[in-house]
Parts: sequence; C-alpha cells; structure tokens
Amino acid sequence: MFSLNVHHRSTKAKIVLNTMVTTFSAYCKSKFEVEPVEVIYPDGKSYFYPDLSFYDMEVPLSYITGLVGVSLKTEEILMNNKSAEFDELDKVLEHAFDMDNDDEEEDNDDKEDDDGDEEENDNEGEEDEGKHPLKSDEVDVSGVQLYEQFNHLEYQALADKKRKALSDTNLEEPGKRARQDNISGASFDEIMEAMNYGIRRKSHQSKKRGRRKGSKNKHSPEITRMLGDAVVHHVHGRYEESISVLKEVVRLAPQVHEAYHTLGLVHKALGNTGKAMGFYAIAARLKPKDSSLWRVLYTWHLEQGDLARASMCLSKAIRADPNDIDLRYSHASLYIELGDYQRAAELFDQIVKICPQDGKALKAAAELYFHTGQIERGLNILEDYIKDHPMEVDLTVLDLQASLFMEINAYNNALQHIEHACLVFYSGEELPLQLKIKAGICHIHLGNLEKAEILLGGLQLEAVSSYSDLITEVADAYMSLKCCHSALKYYHMLKPHVGDKKVGYIQSRIAECYLSLEEREKAIMFFYKALDGLEDSVGTRLTLASMMLEDAKEEEAISLLSPPENLGPVDSGCENQKPWWLDGKIKLKLCYIYRAKGMLEDFVNTTFPLVRESLFVKTIRPKVKKRLTLSVLRKRTKILDIGDGVDVFGGVRPLASRSDLSKAARARKLLQKKEEQKAAAKAAGIDFHSDESDDDCWQEVIRLPPLPNFLENEEHHVLIIDLCKALQSLRKYWEALEIISLTRRLANDKLPAEKLDELQSLVNQISYNITDPKYGFDCVRSIVVQHPYSFSAWNCYYRIMSRLGKSYSKHAKFLRYMRAKHSESAPPLVISGHQFTMGSHHQDAAREYLEAYKLLPESPLINLCVGTALINLALGFRLQNKHQCVAQGLAFLYNNLRLTANSQEALYNIARAYHHVGLVSMAVSYYQKVLATCEKDYPVPKLLDESTNPTENLKPGYCDLRKEAAHNLHLIYKKSGALDLARQVLKDHCSF
Repeated sequence: MFSLNVHHRSTKAKIVLNTMVTTFSAYCKSKFEVEPVEVIYPDGKSYFYPDLSFYDMEVPLSYITGLVGVSLKTEEILMNNKSAEFDELDKVLEHAFDMDNDDEEEDNDDKEDDDGDEEENDNEGEEDEGKHPLKSDEVDVSGVQLYEQFNHLEYQALADKKRKALSDTNLEEPGKRARQDNISGASFDEIMEAMNYGIRRKSHQSKKRGRRKGSKNKHSPEITRMLGDAVVHHVHGRYEESISVLKEVVRLAPQVHEAYHTLGLVHKALGNTGKAMGFYAIAARLKPKDSSLWRVLYTWHLEQGDLARASMCLSKAIRADPNDIDLRYSHASLYIELGDYQRAAELFDQIVKICPQDGKALKAAAELYFHTGQIERGLNILEDYIKDHPMEVDLTVLDLQASLFMEINAYNNALQHIEHACLVFYSGEELPLQLKIKAGICHIHLGNLEKAEILLGGLQLEAVSSYSDLITEVADAYMSLKCCHSALKYYHMLKPHVGDKKVGYIQSRIAECYLSLEEREKAIMFFYKALDGLEDSVGTRLTLASMMLEDAKEEEAISLLSPPENLGPVDSGCENQKPWWLDGKIKLKLCYIYRAKGMLEDFVNTTFPLVRESLFVKTIRPKVKKRLTLSVLRKRTKILDIGDGVDVFGGVRPLASRSDLSKAARARKLLQKKEEQKAAAKAAGIDFHSDESDDDCWQEVIRLPPLPNFLENEEHHVLIIDLCKALQSLRKYWEALEIISLTRRLANDKLPAEKLDELQSLVNQISYNITDPKYGFDCVRSIVVQHPYSFSAWNCYYRIMSRLGKSYSKHAKFLRYMRAKHSESAPPLVISGHQFTMGSHHQDAAREYLEAYKLLPESPLINLCVGTALINLALGFRLQNKHQCVAQGLAFLYNNLRLTANSQEALYNIARAYHHVGLVSMAVSYYQKVLATCEKDYPVPKLLDESTNPTENLKPGYCDLRKEAAHNLHLIYKKSGALDLARQVLKDHCSF
C-alpha cells in the first residue's frame, strides 16, 4: 500500500462544498482562491470551511500501475527506490500525451473566446468527442485505414519508449541512483498529475494555459521536402505527380494538415470540387484554428444550398477567428434568411459587444428584437449606443429609438428622447421632418393638441407623399381621441398619395369618422367604397350591416353578409386563405338577423353548423385528420434530407424550427409506413390497396373552433336555446339533442340554473316525439324521481313506456323500485294495472287498481279503472261469482258518475258496461241520456314540460260523445230488428 497526499474529505457535505468551491473558483477574478469562513457549533467548537487540508490515503500498487501503464513489482519500488525510473516514466507520459497538446491549447483558447460566441449545433460536439478528424468514408487517401494506421503508429511509438525506459533503468549502476526521497514526494505528484491528465480529471491546482515548451510537433525534413515537391508539382500543373507525393505524405504522417489542404487545391484545379471540399474538410478538422479553410467550406456549402453545413462551417470559422466581424455578419444574415430573427438579433448583439462603434449592427439588432417582440431589449441597446458613442449617432438611430418607444405606448419617453435629440444633435437647426411628425403624434396621445398642431401645421404635400405611414398614424391618433374633424383632415390629405392596397383602409377610417359625427349617409357611402378595396374586411362588413339593420334594411344587410353567388369549391380548412363569408362573426350576425325576422329554416341552416362546430371541436375532437398529398409529405421530408456526400465527418442537424422538424419527422414516418405496407404486400404476392389513394395520406392537424369562447357569453346561451327550439319546431329532434348534449358536457357548470332547466325541458319535450323512445326513458325517469307524487310526471313516464312496450326490462325494475320506496304513491299502481289490462290479466289489474283505490278512494279515474277491470273480469270463463263481480263493477262506475256530477263521459261508461255484459235495455236508457246531454269542450291537461297546447289541432266538439253513443245505440236497434229506429238515430246524430 502507498500513501498519497490528497484533499481531506470527512463527510459528504464537505465533499460537495469542496467540489463547488474549487469548480467556481476558476471563474473568479482572483482565480483558484477562496476566503475561509469560521463556523461555530452549539457545543462551542469552531471550524474553518472549506477544509482543503491534506491527509494520507492508502491505495494499492495495482491502482497506480494500472493508470500509469507500467508493470512494476513492489520489491522494485521499495528496495531500489530508483528516482531515475520515475523521471523516465514522467517523460514517457509526457511523450504519450504530446499528440493531444494542440487540442488542449485550442480548448483553453476556446474557453477564453466563449463569451459572446454562439453555441455549436448539437451534433458537432458529438463529432469532436466521438470521431477522429481523419475518419472518412469517401475520400481516397483518408478513411478508416489511415486513422487506424495513425493510431497504430502512435501506440507503437509509446510502447517503444516504455521498453527503452525500462531497459535503461535496469542497466544503471547503483552509484548513479537518485536521492532517497519519501515515496510520497515530488515524483509521485508528477505521476498523479500525468494520471489525472490522461483520464481527463480536473486538478485541484491551477494549470498553466498554453502549450508546454517544446511540445509542438514538427515535421521531419523528409515530410517537409515532400510537401514542397507536391506544391511545386501543383504550381507547374503536374497534378498526378503532386497527388502521388501527397498520398505518400499522408501514409507516412496522416496528421499533417498541409497534405490535405494541398490535395484539396489539386482536385479543385482538376475540377473535382466535391472531392476537393472533402480534403478541405479534413484539413480544417486537423487545424481548426485556420479560419480560411472554414470560409472556403462555408462558401461552397452555401452555393450548394446546404444551409445546415454552411452554418456549421461558419460557426467553426468564427470560433477560429472570433474578431472577424464579416464572419459574424454572414452568420446573422444566414439566420435572417432562414427566418430565425431571434438568433440573428443575438448574433448582431454579439457584434455590437465586440465592436461597440458598429452602428449598422446595432440598428439591425434593435430592429430584429423589435420583430421578435423584445422591444425593451432593443431600446436598451440603442440607449447604450447613444450614451457611449454620441458623436457617431445619426438620424436613423434616433428615429428607430423613437419608433420603439411609441410601439410600447411610451409616448412621454419618446417625446423626451426627441427633445433631447433636438438639443444635443440639432442645436440651432430645424428638427428632421420624421422626428417632428413623431413628436406631434406623441403630443396627440398625451392630449397636447395645441402643441401637436404647431408641429404638424406646416406639412406640405411632398411630406405627405414621403411620409404617408406617419401621417396615417397622426390621423389614427386623432381618431383614438375622438377628434374626428382633425382626423378627417389628414385622412382626406392622404387619399391621393396612398397605393391601391391602402385606399380601402383610408376609406373605412373616413367612414368611421363620419359615423362618429352622426353623418350616416356619408359614412355608408365611404363604407361601400372601402369594401371595393377591402373585400375581405370582416369588420367593415359587420359595421355596414349593423347600419342597414338600424335603417330597417334587413334584405340589404343579408346580401352584405351572404356569400357571393356562383361560388366554386372552397377549402374551408385553410386558415390562411379563409374567405370572409366563412368567418364566424359574419355567420353569427346572419343568425341574429334570421332569428329576428322569424326565418326558422335559414336560421337553422346558418346557426346549426356554426354552433355544432364550435362545441364539437372543444369537447370531443380537438384534433382532426387532414388529408395530405404524398408530394406535400415528400416536400416536408426534404428538411431532413441532408446528404453526407462531401462531409466526411457525418451529418449535421437541419436548420429549421422545432415545429417544422416535428412535421418532417411525422411525414417521414408516414412515407416509411406506406413503403413497408407495399413491400409486405409484394412479398406476399398480393396487390397492395391502401385505404387512401396513392396520392394522399392522413395527418393530424389542430382544428380551431369558428367561435372561440363561445359559451362564456350570455347572449350565446340564448342563441343555443333558440336554436334547439327552432330545431324542435322543424322536427329535427336528433340535431337538437346533439346540441343540448354537447352544451351540457362542455358548460354544465357555467350555465345558469334557469338555462339548464330550460334545456332539460327541451330534452323532455323532444323525447316524447323522437322515433326511439329509449332515449326519452332516462329523461322521464329523472323527472319521476324528482316528483314521485306528481300525476303529470307519471303521465310523461307512461307516455314513453306505452311506446316502449311491457317487455322493456328497465321499466319493470324501476317501477318495483318506486313502489317499494314510495308506497303511498298511487300512479305506479295505476300504471301496473294498465299494463295488466293490456295483457288481458284483468284479475291482476283489478288487484292493482284496488290497491290504488285504498290510497285515493275519491279519485274518479281510479273508480273508473276498478269498475272496468271488474266488468272485464266478470266476462271470463273461470269466474264463478260473475253476477257479484258485475254488481261490484257497476257500483264503482256509479261512484264515478257521482264524483263527476253526472257527466256525459260517466253516463257513456255505464252504458258501455251494460252493453258489454248484455243488458241492452239498461244500455239503451243510458245511451239515450248521453244523447240528451250536451257536453262543452274543456282543456286537455298538458304533460310536464309540454310547450304546445294539445287542443290546437282539434276541431270543436272533441269532448262530445253523442256520436259514439248514437252509433252504439243504432247497433242495438239494428240487432233487435228495429231498423227504422236505427236509421233515425244515425240520421239525427251522425249525419253531416
């Protein structure tokens, strides 16, 4: 075991503290220094932290020899203690790492140049760390063979050195041995330093920057001579001889970058540009600090349209020569071409830091930050420039700063800036016109109209023509303060001096001024003129349509908002080119017009798709699949198609936004999936037929609702209810139920209670009329649960159940549940009796009716039901006491007659009962009483949530039973042979 001096680490906390302190100390002003702090614990003991003291640590011999790469026995070290051996080992290690010294120097230089430099592409780090700069797949003289040969030569030289060092050590005389120092002395420190260097460990001691003295590799005289010969051959046009010599140079010394550079020149002279660029790439990798090589590669990749590799080469060139401003300008321009304004602005900002007096880069950075929305950052750049370089400030800088202040509505700051510029830069001179106009705009926004008029009063027509955008801002500023007369003056001044694209905007602003001044005729005239130039302006159309409605010109308003006639097919899914008539606001305005005029069909046809789409997108399917052609997919994948034909060091990351890269990756997957399906079908010997045609594929896209935040407006709640009512009136029940279901799912907690009740009422009404009564069962069941003793609620339930039939299992379970829970409720008993009656189970029906009679003995309906059930039961074959049963049934019917105050209906029911059991003489007397009674019409009870009146479609006399009684009476007369009486009864009561 050996003892080494290392930093003391007693606890994990000390380890973390020491690591952080030593790491961050490299970035301090006084590097590798730390101020200790005394910490006093509760027990009175005090310690100083960080504790960077040394202590002895024992390590096995195999640990050291394994890291150093030598094989020594313990006896050789302890008994001989040859210091010369350790010195020789140190020389061996130094020679072994000489090949990396240039890279170390470059890494150190890069650390100094990192401030202000841009980050490299993600895969560049992988190239530098994981791939040798000579590794190539396509260049003739380079490639894997040269790389392996280079490594073999390097390791062979290292092995020879080690063998020579060991042999020399064994041949030394004892008298020439080194001094007997402690084993933990300087020699071991040197060994540990070499070990740490070889495995890339950080040392706790400060390292000297730069290359070690005398460690730079120099070419041998033979290599130098051969390089000179190759250059001479190249100059005299003997290219084959030059290539032959250079190949030999590469074989002997593959790390010499001059050979690859000259090979690139030779192949370029031969016209082999691609191969020449490959050699240039190898040379640039071997000598990354030569910016000229990276410049050549950048120019060539840019000409080839390979922007990703061009950007990578440009980044390398900037890293090699960070003070080259032209390179940084080219890099920023490249990102502007790609549309990455944020990155371009940062690059221009770096140029400003390197060259503070560069006004061009400063203005470009400020403008690009403005485009990216970072206006305050752009202002800070301009303010620092004006403060530090007042003599180099020109009008463009002052104008740009004023514009940025005005963009963030800091008009007071902009005005102060302009006034300061007038005093400092234009003392005794007239302020430039653009600054004067902007000062006037600031005064308008600040309410200083008199000062604004003083500044703007002397504008000439030439100024209006040259600064039309600024004059438009002046007019808009007056318009924002409702100073319509002043705004009109400038708008009319602008009309002759603006282009066709802006005439429509000026016309619409003039119309708004006249509208504010209540000059409606002029406003309408200018709105129509504005539509000629702004056909797709939704706001102009809506304003003009509202004015038409105020003037009671509904038809003209509808024509303004309706789509043009003879329309061709329109792709409504393309958001960038969506026509004005597909805008949600236009459709919504049309909906209100149709509703106000009572045009139900037009109202439904316009409103239903709009409301359904808005609810449907937000609730069920926020993403839809859009059909994309294969040509579009292949176009998207071109972003990822960066060839490796010239770059021998692998690919680079494409220059594109994350969204574009994601789209390209999805497109590639779709194409690969289609190719795999075709290949599988071909291998199986069958014809491939996909669900989609060969010209298209599907891809998910985001679909936006036509009316965002639709359910947050109370007016829209009313629109939904009106739409459902209109759909119900037009008997489009399923459409209405769909709208109600989507609304409940999305905004059940947002709608007021009265709106929810109204929607529930609509559901109940619709459920009575739809063809599938199962949908209404859940609705009426919920109503009955809420109102278990309500006859109206049970009538709704029975109406649905009568359409479902007795075989519906849910009904029987629910009825048993309600009877068990609400034993004092008569309607479930009556409904059970009705179902038994329909099944001709009169005894069971009579039992249920009698149970209900116990609960409501004075109910005319229950007495009638009990009486009819007993009469029907008496006609059965198995009943023995038929006479008693008939008497009991008639007793209940007479009780019904008493409860209804001798009503015509009760008399008719008794007559029918006598007629039914064969007592025709009694039946004739009661039929005659019915004929003698005149019954008036009375309102039919409405069902719960029923909006329409059941008697609306009935003719007068719908409650009169005399025709029915006359018909039955004539049957009795006819059967008894009294034909004359039968004809007379029909003539008196049944003729029309």
